[in-house]
Amino acid sequence: AAAAALGLLPLGKTQSPESLLDIAARKVAEKWPFQRVEERFERIPEPVQRRIVYWSFPRSEREICMYSS
Repeated sequence: AAAAALGLLPLGKTQSPESLLDIAARKVAEKWPFQRVEERFERIPEPVQRRIVYWSFPRSEREICMYSS
């Protein structure tokens, strides 16, 4: 609310902090390919696997083009 009052966020929109799961999954995805994570650890809970896979793929159109070629 304070950020919206200062004009930092559009009115009516609030920002939620990232979950610890998303932060950790993003950091893992930045450092290691998912295949290596699967080989290294015997049991990875499915929600954790999904978030690592999500963060493993590129976000921008340019990165997607580079990734697919």
